[in-house]
Amino acid sequence: MDKHRPDWLKSALSPSFFMRQRIASGRDAKRSWHPRMMAARHLSPERIFILSFAGVILTGAFLLWLPFSTDKAPLPWVDALFTSASAVCVTGLSTINIGEDLSPAGQVVLILLFQIGGLGILTFSAVFFVMLGHGLASKERDIMQSAFLYAPRRDLAHILKFVFLSTFLYEGAGTLLLWARFSQDSPWANALFQAVFHAVSAFNNAGFSLFSDSLVSYQGDPMVNLTFMGLIVAGGIGFIVHYELHLRVFGKQRRLSVHSRVVLLASGVLIAGGAVLFFAFEGDRVLKDLPWQNRVLASLFQSITARTAGFNTVDIGMLANETILLLIALMFIGASPGSTGGGIKTTSASLLFLIMWSRLRGREEVNIFNRTIPRELLQRTISIILASSLSVCFIVSILLLSADYGGAPAESRHLFVEYMFETVSAFATVGLSMNLTPGLNTPQKLGIILMMFAGRVGPLTLAFSLARMASKKSFTYAEEGVMVG
Repeated sequence: MDKHRPDWLKSALSPSFFMRQRIASGRDAKRSWHPRMMAARHLSPERIFILSFAGVILTGAFLLWLPFSTDKAPLPWVDALFTSASAVCVTGLSTINIGEDLSPAGQVVLILLFQIGGLGILTFSAVFFVMLGHGLASKERDIMQSAFLYAPRRDLAHILKFVFLSTFLYEGAGTLLLWARFSQDSPWANALFQAVFHAVSAFNNAGFSLFSDSLVSYQGDPMVNLTFMGLIVAGGIGFIVHYELHLRVFGKQRRLSVHSRVVLLASGVLIAGGAVLFFAFEGDRVLKDLPWQNRVLASLFQSITARTAGFNTVDIGMLANETILLLIALMFIGASPGSTGGGIKTTSASLLFLIMWSRLRGREEVNIFNRTIPRELLQRTISIILASSLSVCFIVSILLLSADYGGAPAESRHLFVEYMFETVSAFATVGLSMNLTPGLNTPQKLGIILMMFAGRVGPLTLAFSLARMASKKSFTYAEEGVMVG
């Protein structure tokens, strides 16, 4: 009887067929009900990205609020929330003394928070699933590409592994160097913990320090200064730049991309220019009585740390107005895309300069390194800068000014520079302060938390997550000009 059945029926009735169908159905059900799939199905990439940071902030605040995180009385909830937000957003502003108010357990929690905040909780989960052999969901891939890449690439899994390994390589090297130096001042166990804390903080551009004066005590120490500056720059130029440099050195890539070349050029110009201007502005003021070596190291350090790191080797509150303006500009620009830092990013500042330069020369297109920048990217750059400078910073600056004095401008006008500096520092996730943070009241702390969060996730990402994406129109309106300039 069986020999008269068609071949397709024999195959359908075979035990192996039913086994394959059972396995496939089980696999599909597993995929359908997997938590990652369910989240990706109902949430946009922007909302997943934002909710991941918000969840870590709240978890960190709860842990810092618990009694084991302090040697003294438990932290007030608003201070625990502020410290957690500052750590996850890798800012470094603090309303408490990290070295004295937190216990060793609380300091370990802080290390974990700014390590997760620097790389992103989704990066950790993505690397975990990649190492287990699981693929990334489409929206997870979109988030990872937007976080680390300037264009879609097929080797995303290799890049994620490189991000993870290079992070711990840099932090491990920084720990060894700082341990060798700190062990001269403290017992080896304390020195090791200090080295780990500061190396992770520096690479993630977090700006947290266990020393009450940040790094002022090591102002003229070449080893400490160079190690911190190296970690800050390494964490701030972006992982895709590291990856392309790695491929270029080992001959696997013929040339660097336009993105990497713009980042390296802009970073070099900002570091060198900032150091020269800082030295020129403060040479006869804060730096006047320092040895020549200390003056050079302090100028270079402040130029680097202002770009989202937050450490300082001089008293920021004693700087002149022109130096404060310089630091605000450096903080606002910040680090590079796909890095652990914040700000509008070096590429956005570079593209804005190129747009102005092209318009002054009467050219419609923006060209660099024999390549034309897409117009959509130029429009996004302008939107980022406008959203950052006008909407967020201006509104929260007004909020901070009115919160302290009940809306009396005459009484608070003399603190405008301090509040503006604090606001830009929070938005750019820098962490430098003109000694204003410890005196903030509750509404001001909440305003700064909002600034840090918006600066870390990005103002446009925050706006896209709150708005529904409009469907594309199949028609365009007639053009009509307006007068500008």
